[in-house]
Amino acid sequence: MKSPSVYCIFNISGRIGGCAKGKGGSMHMYAKNFYGGNGIVGAQVPLGAGIALACKYFGKDEICVTLYGDGAANQGQIFETFNMAALWKLPCIFICENNRYGMGTSVERAAASTDYYKRGDFIPGLRVDGMDVLAVREATKFAADHCRGGKGPIVMELQTYRYHGHSMSDPGISYRTREEIQEVRSKSDPITLLKDRMVNNNLASVEELKEIDVEVRKQIEDAAQFATTDPEPPLEELGNYIYTKEPPFEVRGPNQWIRYKSVG
Repeated sequence: MKSPSVYCIFNISGRIGGCAKGKGGSMHMYAKNFYGGNGIVGAQVPLGAGIALACKYFGKDEICVTLYGDGAANQGQIFETFNMAALWKLPCIFICENNRYGMGTSVERAAASTDYYKRGDFIPGLRVDGMDVLAVREATKFAADHCRGGKGPIVMELQTYRYHGHSMSDPGISYRTREEIQEVRSKSDPITLLKDRMVNNNLASVEELKEIDVEVRKQIEDAAQFATTDPEPPLEELGNYIYTKEPPFEVRGPNQWIRYKSVG
C-alpha cells in the first residue's frame, strides 16, 4: 500500500501509478470522499454543492467541505451556488482560503470588499485565523454541527498566507517584498506556533519534535524517489478511463496510422 504522499507525487509527475493514471496534475487528485480540484477557477464550488445535495438526498449524516481561494471568490458561479445552497439548506461548508494574494494580485486590488466571510449575504459566515490549527479545528466543528443540524450552509474565511509563488511561473516576489514574507513566517507560521504551544504546555519535547521533522523529511524524499522511477503512461492509454463503464476508444494522436473522418 503506497502512502498518500507517493500517490500525490505520482500524479503531479504525470506517472502511470498516480490516481489520474498520469493524465492529470495537482488539479486532478481524487480518492474516496475526496473530489480533487478543478481546471476552471471556482468551478469546484458548484460541484461541492452538488455533493452536499447528494448527502441530503440520500439521507446520510454527511456534509461537504468545499474550498476555494480569495481569487476564485469573485467568480459569479460562487454566488449562484450560495443562492441554491441556502434555498435548499444544503449541508455544505464553503471555505475561502484567503492567503492575501491571487495569481500575482493582492486582495485589495481584486475585490471591492475583502470581507469574504460576508459574501454569503443570507448565509452565516465566520472569519478564522487560518494560521492557528486549533482555531481552525474549533471553527470547523462549529460549522459541521451547524450543517448537520439542518440549518443549511455556512461560509468560513480562513485568513492565511502563502510563502511561495502561485505557480511555477510566479516567483512570488514581484508584487510583495521578501521582508513581508519573512515577517509573516517569523510571527505567524502555523507549524512554529503549534510547536511552541505544545512545548510550553509540556505536550511534547523539542527532541521529540525534531525526530518527527527528520522522519517526515525522510518520508518525502523516499516518496519522491519512488514516484520518479514510475513510468509515464504510454500513448495508447490516452483513451482509457474517459467513461467508466465503456471500453477505451481511439483518440487522435496515439496511433499515427489511423485516419479520422468528420461526421455530420
